[in-house]
This record gives sequence, structure tokens and C-alpha cells, in this order.
Amino acid sequence: MAKVHPNAMAPEPAIGGTGEEAEVLTVWRKSLLFNCDGFTVFDAKGNLAFRVDCYGSSWRRRAEVVLMDVAGKPLLTVRRRRISLSEQWVIYDGDATEPERKPLLSVRRHVSLRASSKKALAYVTPLGSAAERSSSAAYVVEGSYGHRACAVRDARGDAVAEVRRKESVGDDVFRLVAETRLGAPLAMGLVIALDEMFAGRGGSARSLLRRTWSAA
Repeated sequence: MAKVHPNAMAPEPAIGGTGEEAEVLTVWRKSLLFNCDGFTVFDAKGNLAFRVDCYGSSWRRRAEVVLMDVAGKPLLTVRRRRISLSEQWVIYDGDATEPERKPLLSVRRHVSLRASSKKALAYVTPLGSAAERSSSAAYVVEGSYGHRACAVRDARGDAVAEVRRKESVGDDVFRLVAETRLGAPLAMGLVIALDEMFAGRGGSARSLLRRTWSAA
């Protein structure tokens, strides 16, 4: 456990060079509950910040995943939605089963037959009131989630969140750095959507996460 959330963390470089304040989280692809899959997320002081607990071993077949706070209160719901032959993941505020819960973001996997020097993994589109505020709030996710090296970039190309490797602890533990303008909960919601997209279905989740996914 000491390697997962050390009390003294090495300073992280500023995100994207923008000078914006950022929160550094340690993400563990493991639930603390018995017989559950999910995530356990710690803040920079090693305190529990968020959790995802999915019962059973086939949680990737579920239609939705809920991000909770320490007490188990739903913060965000990430729900899979199939449109024609493609899929997208919609992030809702709180528990999506409750009436009048609003969709916040739509995450769509990038599909292209052309190789690109910059790996566009997914596109993030604001929904509802967020979309009405500014069309420039759309984001693109670039890099490799499997290698734990990807960034969420705004229309100017500035990173608002980054997934970074955490050395010597394997692929199941990594850093998530989120600027305050995006927020740590939404950044974690995007991580859940990316994990659903690129971890694959069937077989060993751990081995599948080591693949480098690009367009196809």
C-alpha cells in the first residue's frame, strides 16, 4: 500500500505549462471491497478521494459505472450509449437514475484508417448547459492510455488533464493530474470512459491494458 499512495510524493511538473493550478491524484485500478472490480483514488496527501466499486468479475459488460466519494455518494455516472454501429460514453452529474440528472460530457472514441503522429484516442463534447456556455470547451484525448501517457487537450492544445505513469508499481497504479478548470471528478470520469473503451472485453484485463490502442 505504501507504493500506491506514499505520504511524501515527488513534486509533479506543471501540467501543460499553462500555470493553472492542478490536483495530483494516484489512481489504483482496484476496489477496496471484496469481490469487486473498480478504482480506488487517493489525493496528494494519501487520503482516499474517490472510489468505484463494481460487483462481479464482468463489470466491463455493465451499462454504467458510478464514481463515488469516500462515503459512497454518487458524484458522476458514466453510461455507455450505442448509436448506430458506434458507441459513446455519456458522463452524468451524480446518480443518472435520479430524475433531472443532467448529462455533462459525451466521450466518443476516435476511429480512423490513417496513421497519425499524434494519437487521437477520443473526443469529448460538452452537453446541456456546458455546451451552451462555449463551443471551445470541447476536448481531444491524445496519447496512449495503455502506456499511461495521455492528455486531455482543449481547443488551443493546452492540457487540462494528464494520465502519467507511476514508476515501479506496474500498470494498475498511475497518476492523474487535473487542472481546476476541468476538476478532479470530471477528469476521473474521463479515465473511467477511457478504461471502458481501451481495456477490451474478455480475457485478462491486466494484459489487455498493456496494449497500445490507436485508431482501430
